Amino acid sequence: MKDQAANIAFSSGLSRRGFLKSCTLAAAALGLSEAMIPKLVAAAETAQRPTVIWLHFQECTGCTETLLRGSHPDIGRLILDIISLDYHETVMVPSGHQAEKSLHDSVAKNEGKFVLVVEGAIPTADNGIYCKIAGRTAMDILADVGPKAAAIIAMGTCASFGGIQAASPNPTGAKGVQDLISGVPIINLSGCPPNPVTFLGTVLHYLTFKRLPNTDQMGRPLFAYGRRIHDHCERRAHFDEGRFAEEFGDFGHRNGYCLYKVGCKGPETFSNCPAARFNDVDVWPVSVGHGCVGCTEPNFWDSMTPFYERLPQVSIPGTGIVTDADSAGKKILGVAAAGAAIHAAVGIGKSVIKKGTDKA
Repeated sequence: MKDQAANIAFSSGLSRRGFLKSCTLAAAALGLSEAMIPKLVAAAETAQRPTVIWLHFQECTGCTETLLRGSHPDIGRLILDIISLDYHETVMVPSGHQAEKSLHDSVAKNEGKFVLVVEGAIPTADNGIYCKIAGRTAMDILADVGPKAAAIIAMGTCASFGGIQAASPNPTGAKGVQDLISGVPIINLSGCPPNPVTFLGTVLHYLTFKRLPNTDQMGRPLFAYGRRIHDHCERRAHFDEGRFAEEFGDFGHRNGYCLYKVGCKGPETFSNCPAARFNDVDVWPVSVGHGCVGCTEPNFWDSMTPFYERLPQVSIPGTGIVTDADSAGKKILGVAAAGAAIHAAVGIGKSVIKKGTDKA
């Protein structure tokens, strides 16, 4: 007899194959072996669905919009079936007093056991008056709900690091969750927006192992933010060969050359965008001709702008500090050629030794 959560998912149009595929994708995103897939499936099928409370503060709702447009399976349906989403202003039916009652009742009933998702920055200037919900400031709501959660997921760069609201001069005093809450495990899923696969992987990891994934020094899960975009970008080969788009619309741009000279911030940005891509359409900004703007990084609105100008100096693993993009490819080619020559010499040496041995 299948568990209640799985039955709901299948009866609402999610096939068993689609359900297993979603768990397989999550396992791949987490870097887990095939042997762990049954454990993810078992965790996702359990009838003991964890309560999730989702708060919205200073944001554009883009994180939720992207999440609800996920596929394999439909992420919106999956989070409603696998978790008990008790409060989410964008997708919930109640509004006004009824909505707030849902929030208060769920917090009281599940204190110390629910997962809190925060979308958006929290304004702190002037006692937080720049964001109010039901007569309470975002600061007050987070201070009330946050410490009562078992874990907190900061969804998007705004909730993680303050986002565009925190850009200089930051008139509202916007801050990320980690700047205001302590004593509760917090994980940052930065990005504008983060990939739905990253959220799904984090949730399934928590369900399976009863803890949040390992993180980098900025509190981001290593499975999604452990590599620079530049390291696994499909245009990396063009960088290594010294082929760059000089301006948008030119020959290099039309033919998929590296976008570093027109402002791509991939060499200074950590994310799984080239691997996970978005919403089952197999694209991400760089693949369709727009450079990475570094949206997963703290303070990117200040540190990565102007978006369409190359970084003056950038440290790229294997190339050192790149100050002249024109010579970067040549230097790399020189190293590669030297390596090829050494490899060839070793091969010739082995061949000579083998022939001598055969004659003997």
